[in-house]
Amino acid sequence: MVRIAVAGAAGKMGGRIIHVVVNSDQAELAAALEAPGHPAVGRPVAEVCGVPGASGNVGDDPEAAAQNADVLISFTAPEASLQHAQACRKHHKALVVGTTGFDPQQRQELEAAAQDIPLLVAPNMSVAMNLMFKLVGMVARVLGEDYALELVEAHHDQKKDAPSGTAVKLLEELAHARGWKLEEVCTHGRQGLVGARPKHEIGVSVIRGGDIVGDHTVLYIGHGERLEITHRAHSRDTFAHGALRAALWLARRQPGLYDMQDVLALKEL
Repeated sequence: MVRIAVAGAAGKMGGRIIHVVVNSDQAELAAALEAPGHPAVGRPVAEVCGVPGASGNVGDDPEAAAQNADVLISFTAPEASLQHAQACRKHHKALVVGTTGFDPQQRQELEAAAQDIPLLVAPNMSVAMNLMFKLVGMVARVLGEDYALELVEAHHDQKKDAPSGTAVKLLEELAHARGWKLEEVCTHGRQGLVGARPKHEIGVSVIRGGDIVGDHTVLYIGHGERLEITHRAHSRDTFAHGALRAALWLARRQPGLYDMQDVLALKEL
């Protein structure tokens, strides 16, 4: 059994990950973690997360959580995930990060931690979405530059970053496939007299509202036809199951920086 600690226990994703871990026959919940001062700290995990089989209380000490686990899963905020990385590094434990919104310096800190621990960072842990990451670049290369690229993403009204981390990953794959520098070709929304569409451009549209779990569509628009690849997440459980799959895989790995493409062996295709 792989012992898993889950950070952000009182959050929407944290609660679903705890549910999946508790009901797994390959893992057990080692700890549930929240930020110091959070109202959930000290309360029973089962009560906070609505998971009857969960034992123990929610804690606020990343080092204690890391020490008692084989793998820590962090879907939180960049600053918190970096704290979790340091705690795991100190105790030589693996870390799965689903947090998005890292700036370049924070990303470097994660990469430094991966020198000492197995560390997996993925903006989206859905199995189907990771297949989409693989496909969008392949399609862009085959269709060529006669097909314009556009991306539309939609999330709930509480999401903090825009575009989403998943959308950024899709954009990176598209730009790489075309041999473009991402920062030079992205147009975020359009307004006014923008003129004719440049050939070297990826349009990005962001929608926020209600309880949308996550929709992402990449459009390849040619003259006479259009191809769209869409992923719609119906439930956060798809990400929770992916996070568990990643944690079980990562527990057997050597130190290094990994992603879901490694877990699913998609890099071999």
